[in-house]
Amino acid sequence: MKKLLIFIICICGSMASMQAQNTGNAAAIRKLQMAEFAIANLYVDSVDENKLVEEAIIRMLAQLDPHSTYNNAEEVKKMNEPLQGNFEGIGVQFQMIEDTLLIIQPVSNGPSEKVGILAGDRIVAVNDSAIAGVKMSTEDIMTRLRGPKDSEVKLTIVRRGVDDPLYFTVKRDKIPILSLDASYMIQPKIGYIRINRFGATTAEEFTAALKELQKQGMKDLILDLQGNGGGYLNAAIDLANEFLQQKELIVYTEGRAAQRSNFYAKGTGNFKNGRLVVLVDEYSASASEIVTGAIQDWDRGVVVGRRTFGKGLVQRPIDLPDGSMIRLTIARYYTPSGRCIQKPYDHTANLDNPRLQGEDTQEKYNMDLIERFNRGEMMHADSIHFPDSLKNSTKKLKRTVYGGGGIMPDYFVPIDTTQYTDYHRNLVAKGVVIKATTKYIESHRKELQEQYKKFDSFNNKFEIDEQMLADIRAAADKEKIEFNEEQYNKSLPLIKTQLKALIARDLWDMNEYFQVINTTNNSVQQALKVLNEKIYEKKLPL
Repeated sequence: MKKLLIFIICICGSMASMQAQNTGNAAAIRKLQMAEFAIANLYVDSVDENKLVEEAIIRMLAQLDPHSTYNNAEEVKKMNEPLQGNFEGIGVQFQMIEDTLLIIQPVSNGPSEKVGILAGDRIVAVNDSAIAGVKMSTEDIMTRLRGPKDSEVKLTIVRRGVDDPLYFTVKRDKIPILSLDASYMIQPKIGYIRINRFGATTAEEFTAALKELQKQGMKDLILDLQGNGGGYLNAAIDLANEFLQQKELIVYTEGRAAQRSNFYAKGTGNFKNGRLVVLVDEYSASASEIVTGAIQDWDRGVVVGRRTFGKGLVQRPIDLPDGSMIRLTIARYYTPSGRCIQKPYDHTANLDNPRLQGEDTQEKYNMDLIERFNRGEMMHADSIHFPDSLKNSTKKLKRTVYGGGGIMPDYFVPIDTTQYTDYHRNLVAKGVVIKATTKYIESHRKELQEQYKKFDSFNNKFEIDEQMLADIRAAADKEKIEFNEEQYNKSLPLIKTQLKALIARDLWDMNEYFQVINTTNNSVQQALKVLNEKIYEKKLPL
């Protein structure tokens, strides 16, 4: 009840400060207070008041829009951690293989690497408490491994080729959570940078990567925002600033109670003139759409891929006393040309049960990407229709662009389904591909490291052999995945590429993983075509 009362007081205070509280508002809030008080004090059975209040808040927010949400304290911590840029722990990338924690890579110069823990080691106990073979959840294991900076944890390690267990005491430290997956020269003079989220350190990471590529002779850039679901607004503004001229508008926000706020480029960017291609897909959302929209509206770069998600609402976090949080939509954001990217949502559609109308339309909203696929718009650009009322023009070349449902790319790349089969999906879903890679690396790590001193040599010469493919088929049989020769042959090139990429990741890092996997990414290949075949100049004749 305390949480609800404080929430109501906060709302009342906000309303008073904006001179928005009228008799109707006060009566509604009083009604809510009385209902909660009556239930807590008069109901026939005991009730969990905290649960009751949380449910009330969730139900209220469900009537508003798809992105106004409530998170409890634990959810808030998990939600914020990836965006804050670090956490405190032992510093390893790991994977659970048959109830055992297998270290894929220790974080470079992190606590585990400093004490001698190696890729391929298996952690079987933490502080003398077994974690192997006890069916412990990944979340529980992470809780044991993480802890305050400078606290110590004792690890029992099993290492291939060593008969007895090894014991390490690791002093926990801050571990960076990087928002850049990869940055490398994809071709002479063409750089590639992939960003997975917009966090506190994104701009800093990007600038460092950009300058390193420029040292290597980069003139053109492919910025990959595929699958990037967004993050901090300020991080998006800082990234867009890297590409735009001084005083060019990046984005503006405006709402019923929130006055218009404009965000401009400072002119301090490090890549304001080179050719730029931005890659997006249906999972690129929010902050990704801010950056992409600004670049497209100023005719600063070419956008390649598929229509983005369409999240154009701004949430304000409202912290509650117990560490929980309400993220309340207070404004919409608009691209420089005036486009609102938010896709339509309707919370009046459920006439059968108006009390739950918000929940019903939330489900429909969440199903939008599946509906897009079923309509064929991920395979054919002409399946996407925008009304003329949503038409806008870019700032310099006056090209036609549309709002109201994500960013439509300048060059459409259909989703590739040619190599995806049920057999392949089952291999991935049941972890067969990952386990086969792990088994192969465990048996061949030393010889691979001796044979391929540098990644370029591995990338050019290494091929997946028939024995590894036979192991895949045998592992699939054990998982009761029915073999289908036609589907296997259809998916074989994809399986080989994924295996090679995973091996590269284990031997090096994510940078090398994407260098392998991007050879089969159609949007990446289209971006190279745009840059190499003078298509860029036809689209943006500046």
